Amino acid sequence: MAMKITDECTACGLCTPECPNEAITEGDIFVIDPDKCDECEDVEGGSRCVEVCPVDCIEKV
Repeated sequence: MAMKITDECTACGLCTPECPNEAITEGDIFVIDPDKCDECEDVEGGSRCVEVCPVDCIEKV
């Protein structure tokens, strides 16, 4: 599975450096490449992008 950033994204950029797979890129809003995202399965605590998102706009696909 992968994570998805919804339209509520404010493009704050906090998620980008947290992604160990470099799956997040900037556009009008930030976008997660589903081919690179593994929901941080090997990272303690799970999806790091979700933890830092101030508007809770990242969800499972």
